[in-house]
Amino acid sequence: MNATWSRFNITSIVLGFAFLYLPIVLLIVFSFNESKLVTVWGGFSTKWYVSLFHNQGLMDAAWVTVRVGVISATVATVLGTLAALTLTRYTRFRGRVLFSGMVFAPLVMPEVITGLSLLLLFVAVGLDRGFLTVTLAHITLTMCFVAVVVQSRLVTFDRSLEEAAMDLGAPPVKTFFQITLPVIMPAIVSGWMLAFTLSLDDLVIASFTSGPGATTLPMKIYSQVRLGVTPEINAACTILIAVVAVGVIAASVVNKRREVQRQLDEQAAQRG
Repeated sequence: MNATWSRFNITSIVLGFAFLYLPIVLLIVFSFNESKLVTVWGGFSTKWYVSLFHNQGLMDAAWVTVRVGVISATVATVLGTLAALTLTRYTRFRGRVLFSGMVFAPLVMPEVITGLSLLLLFVAVGLDRGFLTVTLAHITLTMCFVAVVVQSRLVTFDRSLEEAAMDLGAPPVKTFFQITLPVIMPAIVSGWMLAFTLSLDDLVIASFTSGPGATTLPMKIYSQVRLGVTPEINAACTILIAVVAVGVIAASVVNKRREVQRQLDEQAAQRG
C-alpha cells in the first residue's frame, strides 16, 4: 500500500512539474531553432539571438522594462518595508484597519480594475502617460507584496536585540540600521526580487498606464504574438527567463550566506 501511494505521489509530482515547466523548456529549445517556423525543428542555431539584438523595437522595450523594474522595485521595497514596520510595531493607532486595507488591497484587486483606476487618476491630475506613470503604477502594484514578505519576518523578530542595543546607549535610528536592518535584510532582498519579477511580468496595468516611448517588453511581445510567434520572441523570452533565474539564485545564495553569518555571530555572542 505504501509503495502504491509512493508511486502515485511520484507520478503526480512528475506530471505537475511537467505541466508547469515543459512549455518553458520547449520555448527555450525552439529559441535555438534554425527554421523560421517555430513548430518545426530545423537544426541548432543562435541566429535568432543575433537578430534579436538587431531588433531595435524589442531592445528599446527591454530597456524600458528593466528601468521601470529596477526603479519601481527599489521604491516599492522602501515603502513596503516602512509599511511592514508600521503594521508590526504599532498595533494600535487610529486608522490602522484602513491603512492595512489600503496597503494590501492590490493583492486581491483584479489588475484590470487597478489599471483602470490608475489611468483615471493620472488623467484627473493631468499627468501625461509615459515612463513615469508606468513606474508609479508598478510601485502601487508591488509595494504590498514587499510588505507581506517583510512583515512575515518582523513578526518573528526578537525585539530583545533592539532593547539590548538601546540599553547600551544606541539611539533608535542607529539601532534600526545596525541591528534590525541586517536581520531582516534577507526578507527585504526577497521582497525586492519579487517586486522586480512582478514588474517584468506585468502586462495589464502597463497597458493602461503606458504612453508613447514607454512600451514595455510584455506589451511589445503581446502585440507581436497576435500576428504570430517568431523565433525572436522565443529568444527574448529565454533571455528573460535566464535573467530571472540568475537573480533568484543569486538572491538565494546571498540570503543563505547572511543567515549562516548571523548564526555564527549569535553563537560567538553566546560563547562570549
